[in-house]
Amino acid sequence: MHPFAYTRVSDVATAVEEVASDPGSEFLAGGTTEVDMLRVGVARPRRVVDINALPISRIEEGDGGVRLGGLARMSDVAAHPVVRERYPVLAQALEKGASPQLRNMATIGGNLMQRVRCAYFRDGGAACNKRVPGSGCAAVGGVNRGHAVLGTSEHCIAAHPSDAAVALTALDAVVRLRGPDGERSVPVDDFFLLPGDTPEREHPVGHGELITAVDVPPVPAARTSVYLKVRDRESYEFALASAAVVLRVEDGMVAEARIGLGGVATKPWRAREAEGALVGAPAEGASYELAAVREMQGAVPRGMNAFKVELAERTVVRALHMAAERQGGAR
Repeated sequence: MHPFAYTRVSDVATAVEEVASDPGSEFLAGGTTEVDMLRVGVARPRRVVDINALPISRIEEGDGGVRLGGLARMSDVAAHPVVRERYPVLAQALEKGASPQLRNMATIGGNLMQRVRCAYFRDGGAACNKRVPGSGCAAVGGVNRGHAVLGTSEHCIAAHPSDAAVALTALDAVVRLRGPDGERSVPVDDFFLLPGDTPEREHPVGHGELITAVDVPPVPAARTSVYLKVRDRESYEFALASAAVVLRVEDGMVAEARIGLGGVATKPWRAREAEGALVGAPAEGASYELAAVREMQGAVPRGMNAFKVELAERTVVRALHMAAERQGGAR
């Protein structure tokens, strides 16, 4: 393992200063991704700054929504009564991500910042534009069964791995950052960047900026929301396709639809084409199928991952049926 120095801090201002003042420093929270990156040699910091003692782990209710501290553990967020009652889609996404042991360590901020699970990214001998810009993308013509079909470019087709981020995207959450220039907020859909010509840049986050919280706004319809994850095995596996669905039906018609897709895109994917097709349409299978097909029309499958187009469509349709049934049962 690459040698590095270790520093532990206990307040946000010091944490930001320690990392911002040293280009070779990185934050360390739960470490469930960072330690992996260190082991395989992808991450090579001169120093890691341990932020686990920072006072930003609270989960707070307010104004009809909820604020998740950047260091709130995934397991704590999933178990919180406000989250389970108002945002079951988020609780379900968290519980279907990783193992119980990892969820007890991993943080909300770290989950949003986690690196892709592409095998070529983690293989120092393989071409990867995300790891070494300009080196090429071995996945394009390689083993790409688990890779993305939406939001790709010729430079990168790695699928985004987070389940929680998919739910937060459907909920229009806002990421709060603290950096050397002060505080700012970024809508979660803007927090994840498409690869385009710069796949090495995954977030609009400057060096030394720290996620202090994630604000989830009030979404009344989310009380009957659903997260559906399709994967090769039921436990501890990344999504081949997933759907976070918030659906409100009035008089048999879709009045509100929010859909996030995971496993099939290079970022947590807000399915706005599907949402637009659903609102005002009858809440029935034919409408769900049309919306799903419309969303996936822009997909670009490559070799082994062509099955993901139909799988994503079926996942969306099934999740919409589940959300409609939950709303009916809640009345």
